[in-house]
Formats: sequence, C-alpha cells, structure tokens
Amino acid sequence: MIYSFKNHIPVIHESSFVHPLAAVTGNVIIGKDCYIGLGAAIRGDWGEIILEDGVNVQENCTVHMFPGKSIVLKKGAHVGHGAIIHGANLGENCLIGMNSVIMDDAEIGDECIVGAMAFVKAETKIPKRSLVVGNPAKIVKEVSDEMIAWKTAGTKLYQRLPADCHESLREVEPLREIPKDRPKQENFYKTLNEFREK
Repeated sequence: MIYSFKNHIPVIHESSFVHPLAAVTGNVIIGKDCYIGLGAAIRGDWGEIILEDGVNVQENCTVHMFPGKSIVLKKGAHVGHGAIIHGANLGENCLIGMNSVIMDDAEIGDECIVGAMAFVKAETKIPKRSLVVGNPAKIVKEVSDEMIAWKTAGTKLYQRLPADCHESLREVEPLREIPKDRPKQENFYKTLNEFREK
C-alpha cells in the first residue's frame, strides 16, 4: 500500500520489495535492495524518511517522527520485527533488535547492535560499534568483529530477499494436506554458535 500525501509520492527503487500489506506514505525514499515486511508502516507525512540501500524494516515496524524532522536509516541498517523508530537516525550496518523503541533525535552509530526490547531515550547519542541493551538503554560493551560479521551475514539474507519475493511470493489458496513431494527448506544461515565454530 503506497500512498501520496500532500503531493509527496514515495520513491521506491525497483529492486526493493514492499509487502502489499505494508504501508509507505508520503515523503519517503527507499533505495536499492531494501525489504519492507508485512504490517510495517513508514509514514512520511510530517517529514522525510530516507532508507539507503540494503535497509530492511521487518514485520510490524513503525518509522515516523515529530513534525518538521527528517531521518535517515543508513546503508545496511537492520530493523527487527516490531521495532519503532520515531525520529531517530540509524548508522550504517546497525542492528535494531525486535520490539525496541528508538526515540526522537537519537543517533545510533555505525555497526551498533541494540538488543531486543531496548528503549533508547530521545536525544541519546550512541557511538559506533556499541552493544546497547535495557530500559533505559545502556552501552554494555563494544561490538566485536565476530558479532558484526554475523550481523552482516544476516543482513545480506535480507538484501537478497527482495529479489526472492519478486520472483516467488504469490497469494495462493492453502493446501489441505501435506504433499509427498513437499520441498525441503534451504539451510542457508548459521546460528551465532555455528558461526563461532567456523
């Protein structure tokens, strides 16, 4: 669902995928290879929202701001299921954990990891490569090379997902029984423990 608002029409690169049950409104620019999941709302009615290349905004996320603000989710930013980005800027290749809330004028640095259900207060400045958890969120340590490599590998899956969705996602009627030739799921990602063993 793509909506104009006060003559602002969203700009979405053709390589990106916006789920038909997501809503993108108004002054929004979405770069290449971005994934916008079902139930996500990206609402550029009161200000501009820019998603640089390779950003993913997963299912049931909200991206919005106070009037007059503009925000950027930089290249490779990864916004987990149910998170809220309200007037905050996200650095390159950062990870925002599921159901986190990042408030107005907060700045999340490059390659930060914000843990699930964290609450980052308004105007908080998080330096690059910080691991942030809690409510209110606090920096607990620096993100290791191993952690950011794992995060980057996961984000690459989301950067390939738009092409897979364009190619194979279709509305269908459900099967009523399991077919004998049901395809096996690909095993294309390692857990963090498997990644460490590599």
